[in-house]
Amino acid sequence: MNRHKRYVIVLPEDRADEQIANGFSNHLNVIADAIKVERPAGGWTKVLAKFSEALVPEMQKFSKCLIVLLIDFDQNKNRLRYMQSQIPEDLKERVFILGSWSNPESLKKDMKKSFEDIGESLANDCSDNTNQLWGHDLLKHNKGEIDRMVSSVKPFLFKLQ
Repeated sequence: MNRHKRYVIVLPEDRADEQIANGFSNHLNVIADAIKVERPAGGWTKVLAKFSEALVPEMQKFSKCLIVLLIDFDQNKNRLRYMQSQIPEDLKERVFILGSWSNPESLKKDMKKSFEDIGESLANDCSDNTNQLWGHDLLKHNKGEIDRMVSSVKPFLFKLQ
């Protein structure tokens, strides 16, 4: 990964989120050297801790770095707001918080797909400008974050078609 070009680091909460991120990053139209999936943090609070300890310094050093915090919302309507309040003001426009409204296991059960296939389907939606899976009941709450990402992430993360 060239840190002097725009790139995304994905910090997943758990193994299921990591598999979804890997499915996304392995999509045919995703530029592989523009995305890095970190190892799972081990819980949403640990995502915040790792973000603060390791990724905030990276973002401060490398202005082309964008971060996706991939969490389970556990049906908590305040989680997004709380997590956003923990992001330094000068970095907020480069940090995105996404995840299943409950947990990835519920999404997997409902979709009848593997976690990797879910990730690939999400990448399809992004690449094709569709909202098939992102519009799912367990993902539609991500709309605001996805809308923010379109102009800043899509131009360098996906191959032109």
